[in-house]
Formats: sequence, C-alpha cells, structure tokens
Amino acid sequence: MLLSLRSLYNAHEHFEKHYAPTLFPRTDGDPFYVVSPVTLSFDVDGQDTGRYRVAGHLRGELELSCCRCLDPFTMPVATDFDLWYVPRLESAGEGEKQVEEDDLATAFYADDQIDLGHLIMEQFQLALPMKPLCDEACKGLCPQCGTNLNTDSCGCTQEWIDPRLEALKKLKA
Repeated sequence: MLLSLRSLYNAHEHFEKHYAPTLFPRTDGDPFYVVSPVTLSFDVDGQDTGRYRVAGHLRGELELSCCRCLDPFTMPVATDFDLWYVPRLESAGEGEKQVEEDDLATAFYADDQIDLGHLIMEQFQLALPMKPLCDEACKGLCPQCGTNLNTDSCGCTQEWIDPRLEALKKLKA
C-alpha cells in the first residue's frame, strides 16, 4: 500500500483506492478491527520543495468492543483528512522542539513513497470515540455477577452500602 511520489513532483493527481479488510490483519490488543472494504479517495499536490499535500476522504467499517457491555459492534467511519507530507530526515528526532499547530497536520515519507496503510490506520485511530458504545441506551454489565443487562436480568441488589458508614447506621437505629 505504498504510493510512489516520483511522478508527482510539482504535479496534481487524484486517486481512488479500494482495499480489502484482509490487508489489515487482526492482532491481539488492537482497539478495533477493519471489517469492510476501505475506500480511500484523495488528491496529491506536489510542491517543488519536496512537500506533498494529501487531502481526501476515507470510508470503512470497524469492529469495536462496547465499553459498557464488552460486546463487539460495528461502527461506520467516514472521515476527511488534510495532511502535509515532508521527507523524513535522519536527525529529525534530536533535541527538544515545541509542537506548533502546523505540526499536527504533518506526516513523513521516506524513499519517495507514502505508506497509505499507515495513513489509513492513523485516520481510523483518530476517528475512534473516547468511549465506544454499542448503543446510547446500553445498560452494561451487572457489577456483582457480570450479567449483560441488555440481554438478561439478574437478581442482584443494585443498592450499594458504603462499609465506612456502617457504624453510623447503628447510631441511627
């Protein structure tokens, strides 16, 4: 999934790419899995300075785990991106540097190629919600027995008594 920049120096070109979900292998510990074909539509504008502006749209579906009930669910993703690609320098990581606003939209390329797989996974990561929910009304798991309250009910009491206040309860009686 590499895009060669050799023919794009000082030029503009539009790309439409489609990738099968099997190109994004599942590994344990990943917060999501790609479960549908990924569509990547973008424009590349090459500058005479070696910088490339890559702007476009990404569409696909991800499988996530609900943070309340832990059940897997599918989330459609459609996101726009606008990035500047600059050549990676060998000494780029040395010294301290304050992050500027433009740095947040800057990515790096090496060997006159942009790794589109990295771009796709990065955009999916940025599109993830802080707390993925299968449904806004998800009831989650019972804190005592672990039953999924969306599908079953349990006989656990939902009242929690703070053990630190137990002595005060005796004074009231």
